[in-house]
Amino acid sequence: MPTYEYLCDACGDRFEEFQSITAEPLQQCPKCGGKVRRLIGAGAAVIFKGSGFYATDYRRSETRCSRTSPCCGRDAPCDRPPCDS
Repeated sequence: MPTYEYLCDACGDRFEEFQSITAEPLQQCPKCGGKVRRLIGAGAAVIFKGSGFYATDYRRSETRCSRTSPCCGRDAPCDRPPCDS
């Protein structure tokens, strides 16, 4: 559900309201009872919740072969991936 921003014409109070998309816009200010109008917002930003989203979260479990690092149980780097045993 989106958050809508409102501005009261009477007292100038600016507030946000968490409403369903199908809900009717508010008509009255919760502070003074004056007429309010819904403002056009900049849009919602992406919010990531949880422990974090990092490149290491989706990292391959197997090691990759390269000329600079040994893999496949060898002591020396491989000439080209994948290593031939």
